[in-house]
Amino acid sequence: MDFAHKVKDLARRSKHASEHALTEEATKTSIILPFIQALGFDVFDLNEVTPEFIADVGIKKGEKIDFALRIDGKPAILVEAKPISMSLGSAQYSQLFRYFAVAEVKLAILTNGREIWFFSDTDEKNKMDKKPFFVFDLQSFDEAQVKDLARFQKQGFNIESILEAASNLKFVKSTAAFLKEQLKAPSDDLVRLIGRQVYDGSLTKAVMEQLRSAVQAALDEVVRGHIQDRLNIAFRPETPVAEVSAQVSDASISGDIVTTDDELQAFYIVRAIGARLIPVNRITMRDAKSYCSIFIDDNNRKPICRLYFNAKSSKSIGIFNSDKTETKVQISELTGIFDAAKDIEAAIKAYV
Repeated sequence: MDFAHKVKDLARRSKHASEHALTEEATKTSIILPFIQALGFDVFDLNEVTPEFIADVGIKKGEKIDFALRIDGKPAILVEAKPISMSLGSAQYSQLFRYFAVAEVKLAILTNGREIWFFSDTDEKNKMDKKPFFVFDLQSFDEAQVKDLARFQKQGFNIESILEAASNLKFVKSTAAFLKEQLKAPSDDLVRLIGRQVYDGSLTKAVMEQLRSAVQAALDEVVRGHIQDRLNIAFRPETPVAEVSAQVSDASISGDIVTTDDELQAFYIVRAIGARLIPVNRITMRDAKSYCSIFIDDNNRKPICRLYFNAKSSKSIGIFNSDKTETKVQISELTGIFDAAKDIEAAIKAYV
């Protein structure tokens, strides 16, 4: 079984444990030990996995951490386990924080069998960071995250490479959060920085406010450009119009059923959203009188969403959850579909 399939098996275990694992021990047995095994460690060999690892911390003697994963006989990763019913937070990793320095490791994991938090010492040497550099959710992940998780396998384990990736992930995460705030409301520093590049005069208060609107509009334009790039990927030249038309049911062109340009554009947007999860040609459309349906593999048992575009004054999109329950969301323009991207991705993930 390759690593991706092992992760899918862990996801299945995690969902089952969410309903049936009532204690920390049950969580360890059903998910955390299989997770450690998936990373390539022999959970039955004390030279590789030491349960209830002891490390004296100051005046406290004999405190135990749940597992120490060893490579070449030396502790390489500490693992602190919590029951799947418990949400992870700062209170849960205080013990892990204390052990980090004295155990002379560079990597620590906190997990409740659903979320897996990875910590290192990217901020201050030998002192565990307060925030994880990588979080993996066993019940909601994508292919790129599985590749990141694969870094932590025993075979080919390289702590230098992991620490470099940890720093990069931390900076990307922080930068993304900063840019998200700037999209909402550009700060004076950002407006001033851009203003010096595009405006020759003095940056008075009035000019700053005028520039702020321009900066916000420009950022929005960049985002829209990125969206268009994703659309181009979803409907690239090697996917000819004839092929897309073939993926729309014959019912769409029979009788009084007409597939409109807006419906086709919405279909392309849904494809763009799903492009990073599955091949775009698996996302298909079937039109009807009342609505236009979008499926996976043209299978009506795998609905992603429905387009309700026939009303003159409003448009809405109905998105299905894993239980095939439909939730309608009204949109004012087609790009509003991107606001529902997470729900659309969740609908796709339910089948793949």
